[in-house]
Amino acid sequence: MAALLHSYVAGQWSTPQDDGVPLADAATGEEVARYSTRALDFAAVVDYARRVGGPALRELTFHERAAALKALGKRLMGAKDQFYPLSFATGATARDSALDVDGGIGVLLSYASKAVRELPNDTVYLDGGTESIGRAGTFVAQHIYTTRPGVAVQINAFNFPVWGMLEKLAPAFLAGLPTIVKPAHQTAYLTELVVRHIVESGLLPEGSLQLVCASPDGLLEQLGEQDVIAFTGSAATAARLRSHPRVVGAGVGFNAEADSLNCAILGPDAGPGTPEFDLYVKQLVAEMTSKAGQKCTAIRRALVPRPLLDTVADATAAQLAAVVVGKPDLDGVRMGPLASTAQRDEVLRALKSLTDAARLISGDPQHVAVEGADPDRGAFLPPLLLRADDNTADAVHEVEAFGPVSTLMPYGDIDEAVALAIRGRGSLVGSVITHDPEVARRVVLGVAAYHGRLLVLDRDDAKESTGHGSPLPTLVHGGPGRAGGGEELGGIRGVLHYMQRSAVQGSPDMLTAVAGRWITGAARHSGGVHPFRKYLEELRIGDTIVGGPRAVTAEDIAQFAALTGDTFYAHTDPVAAAQNPLFGGIVAHGYLVVSLAAGLFVEPSPGPVLANFGVDNLRFLTPVKPGDSLTVTLTAKQLTPRASADYGEVRWDTVVTNQDGAAVATYDVLTLVAKRPAGQPREV
Repeated sequence: MAALLHSYVAGQWSTPQDDGVPLADAATGEEVARYSTRALDFAAVVDYARRVGGPALRELTFHERAAALKALGKRLMGAKDQFYPLSFATGATARDSALDVDGGIGVLLSYASKAVRELPNDTVYLDGGTESIGRAGTFVAQHIYTTRPGVAVQINAFNFPVWGMLEKLAPAFLAGLPTIVKPAHQTAYLTELVVRHIVESGLLPEGSLQLVCASPDGLLEQLGEQDVIAFTGSAATAARLRSHPRVVGAGVGFNAEADSLNCAILGPDAGPGTPEFDLYVKQLVAEMTSKAGQKCTAIRRALVPRPLLDTVADATAAQLAAVVVGKPDLDGVRMGPLASTAQRDEVLRALKSLTDAARLISGDPQHVAVEGADPDRGAFLPPLLLRADDNTADAVHEVEAFGPVSTLMPYGDIDEAVALAIRGRGSLVGSVITHDPEVARRVVLGVAAYHGRLLVLDRDDAKESTGHGSPLPTLVHGGPGRAGGGEELGGIRGVLHYMQRSAVQGSPDMLTAVAGRWITGAARHSGGVHPFRKYLEELRIGDTIVGGPRAVTAEDIAQFAALTGDTFYAHTDPVAAAQNPLFGGIVAHGYLVVSLAAGLFVEPSPGPVLANFGVDNLRFLTPVKPGDSLTVTLTAKQLTPRASADYGEVRWDTVVTNQDGAAVATYDVLTLVAKRPAGQPREV
């Protein structure tokens, strides 16, 4: 008897108290592991996450959490060769395993990188700017995101036992929520192996990750309003979970990424001989055979112009006939078995429903040529291509065979193609393959409301395209309607999904203290050492320098025009400038104003300020004319130390005013400021 899978809960590996059910190698039918059918003490599991994992995570800033994910990603990448043998047992080929294993690890690294670039080195995230409520500016509001004191429960599908776990873990971890992972039992042995490596690494705070390889009975009953369920699986199961009493009555957050009848539309311009025609066929074959079609993003409905239906059918069938099906770890095998014989049987049941509305034109489910394995013991099917000449049949738009199955169907014009795509009632992804911009626009705008992601593929982006079926950590993964109505990934959007957004109202001083960023109207600190002479640790939010006044002359404007080549008439032609209703005469270049302002606040000697690396939110508000005088007020707005560097980022609120006190320009200056070297005396 193969080994029982263990759960990792409450800080230790838990040994099951039953014999479990056998889990078979998808290709050979041999027993790989056993999965317990007994439930755990889920009250203790959830309590441990809240009591131990949550506080440990909340003590860390976004950047510290990102550093842990980055270190973990590197650790797992170094161990990935240990995961591939078990991945083969799930039916995945080497290429499929790369999508699951390497792809999942890549999500960790991608999120770690984005967090450092786009999130503050803090535990609070600010959503947009302040909202001024009172006329005098003493009562303002700021939207903030904070960490919930709850848990994230993953309920994952069998097809991506590594990626499915890691793509949910990354954003939840960054958001500060401990995670409880419930993998699908069919392939849980691979998830358990990866979790063992994570636990052994010691890189994540204790309690931030728990694994349940057991019956989930009673788990959801422990959840409350601060908790989130992240589900991947069938639309039917998603519907059952969505109606769970804790979701309906207790306000448990629920995010579903469900199956969908994704479509690919071949543009009318993409006939035989065009690169787009070849791309369409190649993509369709790839989506049917990758992971044996067991991808929630796979192409289920292939829509082509009616005159091209025969040609596309013949070209696709020819390529499918060359696909080698067999034991997934063998060289030359392009498609392995489905994850289990039960899943194969489920696909065959769905296929029967489909063949009532479409005819099979490639592949025979009763006769499978298998390389290196016994087709009677493994969960093998060939790629199965159907053709529905009647594109109105309900089954082809409602039944999903979650395997290497796709249905070709014709459309008459773009409006009909859009209407057919919409009949999927909500999809994770759709694609249009065309080199005609007008076709692309009509299709995208016609179907976008029904899709979470859309790929426009043509000869220009084909080399870099990641393909129809590849979710990316930087893009939203999810979809409306049948696809679940939720969103996963999406860069920082995925992190914020797990956090709570609140509108905080108060005085500028109070909101500055709460948000950790200086807000207009809050106190400033001036005098003493020039802020540019202070190391990062010595700066305080609100540190201010006022520079000026500095008169702007006609000679300044003329010299700037000559130096830059910016001889726009408003700066150089008095007669034409006088006729401009916005200016009424010669005005200074906006960038001259910014340059003069820099001269008023810069401290020229070498010091802690290492570089100016940008300007954000620049606005020119009032024209500057010869004879005007400029004053600049520079205030330390936000301090972001970098954990992995001897410097940090400082954002400076900058306001340039004229002699009347009117703001002529506002913007944020971004600088890199050194941390204090060891033993360096503080400047007085």
